Amino acid sequence: MIVLRQLSLEAKAAMAAAGVFFSMMVSRTYLSGNLEIGVRRLLFRLQLALFANSLMLIGSLYIWRSTVTPLYRSPVVERGWFWPWKMAILAFLGLAHSSFFTTLFLVAEEPYLFSMASYSSLGAYIIMIFFLFILGCMEQGYQLLAWRSGRVSGSLDKTRKMVLKPILAVVVTAVLSVVGLLNAAQPPAVKTIQVPIHQLPPSMNGLKVVLLSDIHLGPTVGRTKMETFVRMVEALEPDITVIVGDLSDSEASSLRMAVEPLGRLYSRLGTYFVTGNHEYYTSDVSNWFELLKSLKVQPLHNENVKITASGTTSATSGDNWICLAGVDDIEADILHYSGHGMDLSKALNDCTPEHATILLAHQPLAAKWALQARPDINLILSGHTHGGQIFPLNVGAYLLNPFFAGLYKVGQSTFVYVSRGTAYYGIPMRLGSRAEITEIILRSP
Repeated sequence: MIVLRQLSLEAKAAMAAAGVFFSMMVSRTYLSGNLEIGVRRLLFRLQLALFANSLMLIGSLYIWRSTVTPLYRSPVVERGWFWPWKMAILAFLGLAHSSFFTTLFLVAEEPYLFSMASYSSLGAYIIMIFFLFILGCMEQGYQLLAWRSGRVSGSLDKTRKMVLKPILAVVVTAVLSVVGLLNAAQPPAVKTIQVPIHQLPPSMNGLKVVLLSDIHLGPTVGRTKMETFVRMVEALEPDITVIVGDLSDSEASSLRMAVEPLGRLYSRLGTYFVTGNHEYYTSDVSNWFELLKSLKVQPLHNENVKITASGTTSATSGDNWICLAGVDDIEADILHYSGHGMDLSKALNDCTPEHATILLAHQPLAAKWALQARPDINLILSGHTHGGQIFPLNVGAYLLNPFFAGLYKVGQSTFVYVSRGTAYYGIPMRLGSRAEITEIILRSP
């Protein structure tokens, strides 16, 4: 206990985060089969919120010590605006910390104002930490150069720095946050690409596939945005529409009205869906499958359909068909979700190299694994990365995924396309990326 008391607040927060993470693994691995699904869902979300807040506490202490603590030693303490400044930073941090709890209590047909405010604060929180870190590195570099040149900063310079650094951090964060909010509020861009597909039947040359990904219905994305996406897809007149995971962040019963516009979407040869990691976080995949089927959206649960130009979706005796396959998200295995997990062999059953094959796999890592096992796949459609969504998360998403965003050619005749996402996850911001709906035209080479 004495050693624990001597630890810094940051170290205690890190220990708390490690403890919560360990409890998440234990409950998912050993207790999931013994808990009722509603209890399991609530427990996982509560653990996730506590884990995130434990980690965020480290960042919050850094922000507080960078934007408030230095001002205690400056003349501004004697002025009237110090306490409002202090309260504003405290409220900002409180809103950011509350964001992960909104999934527990504030999910409905349309986003609540509090959810939008809390997740916007979370986005600003990430931007501020990064900017403060850059400022700190620049300050250390300046001090090193001053020390080497024998220069010493005067007390007036130090006082000025105490005031300017937090003000500059807040101003830059506010500007970048507004830019990110405005960018995310725009309808997604429509991107059109043409992909050469070997073994494509002549009757299907020019087939139009519209790709949606990472809509994330939940605390900050609701029915209004879904209606916008449906209208935009209908205007493209797709032959096939595919949704490659992370459609939702909550259970089907809470978002039934929000997802209902999907039922009005018409695609000549059908609309198809595969799970993303967030579907498994909801612990409600079976109910989502049933709801989507009622909206004429067909889940591909490690399975495939044979599609012809006339619309038949079953195996045929002729050669004029392509194989559209879908695999479960790879995190179903990590989370020990019963009856689910990526099974490529099952998904590609009867999909031979003699016929064109398109695979839906939410994560780029799953796309990489699929190509290692079946290099004859012609096209893989993925999402998950959001194109990073907001800077500096772009850098992490780029480093952690074998395919980041856009079209990649692998080998002689295989392509991977990674969508930047049709909406956003939680934070209603996009900085350094743009939401998209992708129109993919299949061509014979």
